[in-house]
Amino acid sequence: MKKSLGAQAMPLPAPVWVVGTYDAAGRPNVMTAAWVGICCSQPPCVAVSLRKSRYSYDNIVARQAFTISVPSEKYVKAADYWGIVSGRKVDKLAKAGLTAVASDLVDAPYVQEFPVVMECKVLQTVEIGSHVQFIGEIMDIKVEESLLGPAGSPDVEKLGLFVFADGYRAVGRYLGKAFSIGKELV
Repeated sequence: MKKSLGAQAMPLPAPVWVVGTYDAAGRPNVMTAAWVGICCSQPPCVAVSLRKSRYSYDNIVARQAFTISVPSEKYVKAADYWGIVSGRKVDKLAKAGLTAVASDLVDAPYVQEFPVVMECKVLQTVEIGSHVQFIGEIMDIKVEESLLGPAGSPDVEKLGLFVFADGYRAVGRYLGKAFSIGKELV
């Protein structure tokens, strides 16, 4: 039997992705966000939902761009920290000892040490209650070459990704080939 938990925002597990922006002075800023997800395939887009009170909100509005850097397990402490403090008060990248790299495609930085980055320009902005959703067209995805599999796609086990559930949990155990394993039910 299922127990009702009521209406609430509880996507489990949730991705742990880092939104990169520049502030008005051109300083790189990062924030950890779980309310991020792919929302369209043509054009390829990702949606990021933020409260207007967040420092990154004004940065995205001003620059009409952001990046999504995907951390590996090695950087779980930095990703957690970046979700705790505001870039208004702290240079988060310096505190974590990590490096901002200027995107050559959009007006936003990404985290050099993270294995995957998506460079996005704002395509649409949607106000949704307590949050505003920025839909960003993915201009490019960059992946550390050593983490690609034989077919040229990212190797999830090598990436060392993690998600948020009741804390942080590792991702990677292979369960079956997509668009194939379900054919057993046909």
